Amino acid sequence: MPTQETFGDLLRHWRRLRKLSQLDLAIEAGTSARHISFVETGRTKPSSAMVLRLANRLDVPLRERNRLLVAAGYAPAFRHSPLKDPEFARVRDALERILQAHEPYPAVALDRRWNILLANSALAVFLDGVDPSLLRPPVNMMRLGLHPGGLARRIRNLPEVRAHLLPRLARQAGNRGDPELASLYEELLAFGPNGEAPMPDPADIALTIRVQHAGTDLCFINTVTTFGVAFDVALEEIAIETYLPADEKTARYCGVVRRWSGTTGSPREHRL
Repeated sequence: MPTQETFGDLLRHWRRLRKLSQLDLAIEAGTSARHISFVETGRTKPSSAMVLRLANRLDVPLRERNRLLVAAGYAPAFRHSPLKDPEFARVRDALERILQAHEPYPAVALDRRWNILLANSALAVFLDGVDPSLLRPPVNMMRLGLHPGGLARRIRNLPEVRAHLLPRLARQAGNRGDPELASLYEELLAFGPNGEAPMPDPADIALTIRVQHAGTDLCFINTVTTFGVAFDVALEEIAIETYLPADEKTARYCGVVRRWSGTTGSPREHRL
């Protein structure tokens, strides 16, 4: 990310990140390449509407759209509500309901850097034997899963999981231009082993996460849910990761453990 907060530099950064020429962006935004050139060099000041149009065509996250607006001399257009903000209570309540409804299977709400915001009680199946240092806030779900002191030591198909998660993290770091995500990627990459992803099992329909827990082999697939058409920075950046049983054995185990534990508490707060 450029150190100078000029609109032209920021726009050029995002255009190059998306691998677009000035002409490509001009066509996408319904303007001329000459105008894009003038805007990037500071010879022309874009209107606030043009800033948002360019940001939309470049698929810039809301947080960075605010930066673009400020750099161009305008007020931010998208609010950023902390999860503890009373006005955000409805969203928080919705998150808690989703996580609790997913029990007896694990589910977490994550921020843009994979830090856990909320988790249901079923996440405990992934926390058994984890190095306590990895559970200090903010708890990072990607680090928790791939760190040698975390869940990685119990993942039966670790090479397959790494081969799918690390490229996903790298894409996120590149698409968002986030140096902290890039640093997390480099940290986890160093834990190895790396290489080509093993061929998937023809019987599988999605990547499975095979975890050894309490003497039992459990098998999960996961889904990711985001809020569509968000106008709040915090809401756009929240993702809900849910884990579903990939076989009958896992479904039965989770259901039995849930009944034995008798837990009915609301999702746990990790870092807000």
